[in-house]
Amino acid sequence: MQQLTGLDAAFLALETANSTAHIGGLSILDPTDAPPLDLARLTGLMSERLPLVPVLRRRLVEVPLGLDQPYWVDDGDFDIEYHVREIALPHPGSEAQLDEQVSRLHARPLDRRRPLWEIYLITGLSEGRIAVYTKLHHAAVDGVSGAELLTILLDLSPEGREIPSPEEFKPVGGPHPLALATRAATQLARRPVELVRIANGVVRALPTLAPMIGAFVGQVLGLNRGDGSVIQNSPGPAPPTPFNRPITAHRRVAFRSVDLDTVKAVKNAHGISVNDVVMAMCAGALRRWLLDHDALPDAPLVAMIPVSVRDDSASGTMGNKVSAMLARLPTNLADSNERLRVAHEATRIAKSQHAAIPQGLVDSVTEFAPPALIARAARVVFATGVLHRVPPFNLCISNVPGPNIPVYMGGARLIAQYPLSVVADGQGLNITVIGYLGRLHFGLLACRELVPDIETLAGYVADELEVLAKEAAGED
Repeated sequence: MQQLTGLDAAFLALETANSTAHIGGLSILDPTDAPPLDLARLTGLMSERLPLVPVLRRRLVEVPLGLDQPYWVDDGDFDIEYHVREIALPHPGSEAQLDEQVSRLHARPLDRRRPLWEIYLITGLSEGRIAVYTKLHHAAVDGVSGAELLTILLDLSPEGREIPSPEEFKPVGGPHPLALATRAATQLARRPVELVRIANGVVRALPTLAPMIGAFVGQVLGLNRGDGSVIQNSPGPAPPTPFNRPITAHRRVAFRSVDLDTVKAVKNAHGISVNDVVMAMCAGALRRWLLDHDALPDAPLVAMIPVSVRDDSASGTMGNKVSAMLARLPTNLADSNERLRVAHEATRIAKSQHAAIPQGLVDSVTEFAPPALIARAARVVFATGVLHRVPPFNLCISNVPGPNIPVYMGGARLIAQYPLSVVADGQGLNITVIGYLGRLHFGLLACRELVPDIETLAGYVADELEVLAKEAAGED
């Protein structure tokens, strides 16, 4: 039995009828010269490796009345055939057909009565390829641990690797509700002491948090100047866009891959980082898309950038070890080189502000609040519509590290790995990037009704890199 952290449990509380909180990934595989990877083999592969990740055989148990964080407990009725599934694309198995199928799979919520993951073997792709789509609940993994989790299915050679013979799975029964309630009562008795510690952390962080909080409160109260100006040490309020509206339960996805060496050539020409180039690519793409829809704000967009706080001691563990920073996204600038410069400066400022926030403050706040309180607060926020009327940021842009060597799944070579994350009410667009073997793979996720032409936006991301690369090389 393992208790969720407050941050892990928050992802459960934030789910609604229109918003799921699982993350996903699409692996594109080349099965040439490999044994057929069918449903039976994929199921066997998962079966032998499940002991490496215990959470995959655990389900949630809620504490009575939501007085404390829920627990992971062994699922006595675990059925791997429920979690590993197979679908086939009709001829011709195009990329558009694959995108549509993944859109539907990613939109479906996970069943909380079972372990919170699913894997789909997708066959019928063109050129003889196959795909494996995975999804896991954000309560169990963050972006980094999710990438680590994928490695249980991946090998460094087509021949695979030796897996220790697993012990027989003997599920431990879940705790009695009375025992959970008693433990929760003990935790409640410690809340006053925890409140003092958290308050001290908030006080220390106030100089850093004040500009961000002030910008948000000013927008709520209508106190911002509205002239599109940007305060140097604050990302400023997030302007309205077509994707900062109430979302539905429907999704669209799009995928693109770009050459990492090209990204590095732009990075080296300007003396910046790969992530700065990614941010500038996204800014340029969003600017073009917003112009297409006659919806480009005068002010820059604001991006939320997840930041892993997972140190060496947490490597290989599940759960969420993540914080976030807010940065300006210079969609208001027409010149691509100027967007690159501002994106670099905005990220630098955001990093300095984030570094001043005491590590673990977010964890402490979410740990302190009982799930029942978080769930009620979330319902109030969603009901009032404040997240789409006054969005704290416009979209999330995340960059997740991946392996830089060839890897294989069941003997089939991994060609590309596309990540998919989460959208929520008021933030109907998400862009996640993962690096693998000399390529950056972009996974774009959106509310279907808000960004119906997400494929166009994905194309603009790749186009923007071409523009930046030509300018870095001095070409017209």
